[in-house]
Amino acid sequence: MRRTLEILGTGIKMALGEFRSNKLRTFLSLFGITIGIFCIIGVLATVNSLEQNVQKDIKALGSNTIFIDKWDYSGRVPYWKLMNRPTPKFEEMKLLKETVPEAANIAFSLQRMDKVEFEDQKLENVRMYGITEEFGNIQTIDVVDGRYFQQTDYDYASNSAVMGYKVAEELFGKPERAVGRQVVVYNKNVNIVGLIKKQGSSIIGGWEFDNCILLPYGFMRTIVKEEYSDPVIMLQGKETMPMAALRDETAGAMRSIRKLKPTQQDNFSLNDVDAFGEFAAGIFSGINMGGFFIALLSLVVGMFGVANIMFVTVRERTSQIGLKKAIGAKKNTILMEFLMESAFLCIIGGMVGLLLVFVLTQIISSSLGFPIYISVKIMMTAIAICIFVGILAGIIPASMAAKMDPVVAIRSK
Repeated sequence: MRRTLEILGTGIKMALGEFRSNKLRTFLSLFGITIGIFCIIGVLATVNSLEQNVQKDIKALGSNTIFIDKWDYSGRVPYWKLMNRPTPKFEEMKLLKETVPEAANIAFSLQRMDKVEFEDQKLENVRMYGITEEFGNIQTIDVVDGRYFQQTDYDYASNSAVMGYKVAEELFGKPERAVGRQVVVYNKNVNIVGLIKKQGSSIIGGWEFDNCILLPYGFMRTIVKEEYSDPVIMLQGKETMPMAALRDETAGAMRSIRKLKPTQQDNFSLNDVDAFGEFAAGIFSGINMGGFFIALLSLVVGMFGVANIMFVTVRERTSQIGLKKAIGAKKNTILMEFLMESAFLCIIGGMVGLLLVFVLTQIISSSLGFPIYISVKIMMTAIAICIFVGILAGIIPASMAAKMDPVVAIRSK
């Protein structure tokens, strides 16, 4: 152990000595390592952070939840096959509650985009959701002012509404002024009873609660046509219910409700959140691999630069190597010293690359609006790559040094 530490210390001293005595040569040779690590870690950090944000947004759609719709969200089914499908109905949701006991919550929602008016102000492209009672159990909706819907709002189809933070801010200046006010939606007066907590931007879009107004389903169906309002049934399974089993149970129930014959294909789509997550993970894995191999080319160039340094270093230290071997230094000791020096040089280049990536992440985080970070796993990957590249670049020069004849080496100039 002590001998290993001595060899490690010697390797570090030699690397630092090489850097001090030949700054420009060492810098130019390590530049390839720096760029290679910068590219690889930059890609890994950016894609990993992007994936984390996307997965977070996907989970926000509802855990263990199936969206029953006429449309297939994966894009695998041709559009023309979906056009003539019937839209989900409110009555079908009620039947599903009776036929799928494994469901913890089932909700129905409508969605439209239109204007909201307050006095002389008009706000365009506001999302309006008409929802049923159990929607709030599937989606996390935090109300920071006022209240959420009560059962009476659903029972009597009241003209109450819960408003998104951004909509309230743009209409009233200060969001907290929204509660108690009355706005106009589709020429109908609507009373704002609650304010949704600010959600922030979402990469995949999602529900966009900041830019929405929630209305009881019973009220919304009186002001819009249900079939033209993107109706969807949301079915959330119990925590102990596997998604595959829940899909099978739901598919069987929907086929029975729509009276489909065994030979007929499904005229509905079951879009589950877990499948979205797996699909996204596959895409990001491919992006990671592609970026890694592209950046690897820069690292290979840098590796040749380090190998060149080590060849020159071995030549310059030939007499020193001869003296060490003459006084008893073993081949393995010489080999390890040069390999340690090569690896440490690569680590120096890698650390500079990591520093550049850190600066890049700060710039991207501030400009794109979501955090990009370098995880401990990625940092360890960078160090491991540097050590591997250093050993690979230095193995031939180190072997040459270890095999030198001490007499010939001492006589060399």
